[in-house]
Amino acid sequence: MKIFSREQIREADRLTIERQDISSTELMERAGRRIFEWLKIHTDLGERPVHIITGTGNNGGDGLVVGRYMLEMGLEPHVWIVAYSDKRSEDFKINLERFKSSGGGVTELTPDKAIPDWPSGSLFIDAVFGTGLNRPPADWIAKLFKRINDTQGVKVAIDIPSGLYMDRVPESGEFIFHADHTLSFQVAKLVFLLPQTGDFAGKWTVLDIGLDRDFIENQPVVYRLTGHNEVSGMIKERDHFSHKGDYGHVLLVGGSLGKMGAVVMSGKAALRAGSGLVSLFVPSAGNSIVQTALPEAMAIFDDHAEKITNIDFNMHPTIIGMGPGMGTDKATLGAFRNFLENHSKPMVLDADALNLLAENNSMINLLPKGSVLTPHPGELKRLIGEWKDDFDKLAKVKTYCLTHSLILVVKGAYTLITDGQRSRFNIIGNAGMATGGSGDVLTGVICALISQGLPAFDAATAGVYLHGLAGDLAKEKHGEQAMIATDIIACLGAAYKKLKSPL
Repeated sequence: MKIFSREQIREADRLTIERQDISSTELMERAGRRIFEWLKIHTDLGERPVHIITGTGNNGGDGLVVGRYMLEMGLEPHVWIVAYSDKRSEDFKINLERFKSSGGGVTELTPDKAIPDWPSGSLFIDAVFGTGLNRPPADWIAKLFKRINDTQGVKVAIDIPSGLYMDRVPESGEFIFHADHTLSFQVAKLVFLLPQTGDFAGKWTVLDIGLDRDFIENQPVVYRLTGHNEVSGMIKERDHFSHKGDYGHVLLVGGSLGKMGAVVMSGKAALRAGSGLVSLFVPSAGNSIVQTALPEAMAIFDDHAEKITNIDFNMHPTIIGMGPGMGTDKATLGAFRNFLENHSKPMVLDADALNLLAENNSMINLLPKGSVLTPHPGELKRLIGEWKDDFDKLAKVKTYCLTHSLILVVKGAYTLITDGQRSRFNIIGNAGMATGGSGDVLTGVICALISQGLPAFDAATAGVYLHGLAGDLAKEKHGEQAMIATDIIACLGAAYKKLKSPL
């Protein structure tokens, strides 16, 4: 699914009206009906008071359409018009009259009127600003939002929570409608996916309101959401006459005293994700651990018992993953630097490999072009430096990728995969995956997909999705609180099966 800018959304509306030969009022009617249908299914509509808070533009018009459908259902919603402007859109005025004619109650809110005390437990529907906001709301409106946010109830935003911008992070102290659910039209909004703004949207759903398909399919975008069918198409069926050599050889370099489990989990994930062969390069103290915990893998040992001091092996792996449990000892740094100076094939770097890079910035120039880096937010900050806000972070990440010809997998609630030109957000997964070892599992999965022939960007995209899908299956079995990283590995097989099943 594509992520559109405000200007692209407006153009999609305009072309839909033109090409489908409908009026803007008819398009608004379509949008309002879809919201109403969602509310009937997903809320306890009819069991609590309903308060629709509208502005005076088209977002307010959407809210009025919803209110009219509620009246037809026999409910008694009340509309509160936030009169922030004397100007009212034509579609708003048309739907205001329709709402009133249907018997709906309306109260106008102005700066000189007291903010209402809404009853606790109400359903609040936000239709004040929509996507057009470009400056901070007036103080009296900010106080209005605060009152709603502080009132217990269910809060649903139409298209985007009011007070939230499409293209920047609000200043500290600006009050925003804090939605439990946001119903977005046709496409997701970038601000739903960013840590500083996404919490205001709560759980979000994209509603299809029939915008022009040709425009949507042909419009170039900066960001997309990774889709089930897209990833399913990347994963090829195995040939009946194939052998293990056809599915590549993953070598994972990592482990140190007390942290052998990290590289073992990476290896187990690589095997579960389909690599034909997996080898682990670990300190010699890891011998019995590796051979016992992962008998399917081959083991290669450093001369040192407790840490990696010299990365030397006599094999030709398809892809090398480095970092899980590796530690940041000075001797390990020297071994890592020497390896980069003498290795030119792209690799996958995670965990301590990223920390060593961050502490020794000049080494970034030694990285093979096309390598995949998988930082969590703390590791990312050490790599690219501080950022002003999430939009600045996105810009810095893309610049970093383009400057060094790398692929970054920026882990988070909505993981970003980008090479600076292509960018994908993953929305599969859950908070139970915020557990030690989950990143090590991801490293193994991405390596396995590269070993099976996927280009690095596709492998990162599909790997993050598969990892998240396995996490969701593990959640069904164990719940979020009880999930551990090896539960994700155990669910990779079921994730593959689900990935190959139609939605």
